Amino acid sequence: MTATTRMSGGDYACVAAVVAIWGSNFVVMKWGLTGLSPMLMGALRFTVASLPFLLLIRRPALPWRYVALNGLLQGLGQFGLLFTALKFGMTAGMASVVMQMQAMFTILFAGPLLNERASPRQWIGLLVAGVGLAAIALAHGEGPGQMTLIGFCLTLAAASMWAASNMVVRFAKRANASYDPVSFVVWSSLAPVVPFFVLACVVEGSDVTWQMLRDIGMREILTVLYLGLFATLLAYSLWTRLLQRHSAGRVSPYSLLVPIIGLWAGALAFDEHLNALQWLGVATIMSGLLINQFRRRG
Repeated sequence: MTATTRMSGGDYACVAAVVAIWGSNFVVMKWGLTGLSPMLMGALRFTVASLPFLLLIRRPALPWRYVALNGLLQGLGQFGLLFTALKFGMTAGMASVVMQMQAMFTILFAGPLLNERASPRQWIGLLVAGVGLAAIALAHGEGPGQMTLIGFCLTLAAASMWAASNMVVRFAKRANASYDPVSFVVWSSLAPVVPFFVLACVVEGSDVTWQMLRDIGMREILTVLYLGLFATLLAYSLWTRLLQRHSAGRVSPYSLLVPIIGLWAGALAFDEHLNALQWLGVATIMSGLLINQFRRRG
């Protein structure tokens, strides 16, 4: 497959599954963080996504550096930052919007790293999305149910880590275009487990961390299972498959559909509502991403 291959019906089915899983993902994270610290939830998420499958799934036919680096960027980087953002006042719905800036970070990284040059229309889309992002940042608040500035900044950093992991996936394709996406996700999910546990003990204290493990309830267990099996193993396997088949700039903008589910789920679960400036920012970001996505036919 080349980077110019048309999206097939199966590819669009993968997109739909990823959108549904990741769109509801943010609400599930919020629920889990009521009983778990961000670092402990990260450790448990990637434990579930890796350890039960290591004896069943052979390691991917790739150099270890790609496997470990993807796990650290996507696991410790993306989700360590995102879980912390949600703990410190980022709303579930707005997180689903800001995380989609990974598409623009991906375009920025793909130029110098992969020599995938952005078109003039992509740069226009990037500028438009940036304006929307600024509007959202200006609309932060500190009251109940409002997005905090620290939550916004941490979520934006998490989006950059997602984009960096997209680069690793593309480099891995160059090393072996036919590697198994499921194997790649399972084995890369092993990399952040120990760092997450160490950080949990350092940040929260070992006594508090073990107490949270002893007191874990059914809500936290179901959260970890959803995040580990569906949001990580299934969704990222499908996402990796898409990145194997198509260019990073072509695949990543489809994540703009995630906020449609995320905003609806946040409003339903937590009664989250956006103010006028936030809605303007969301609409502007989505417009920028749409300009980028539909830059060409095919």
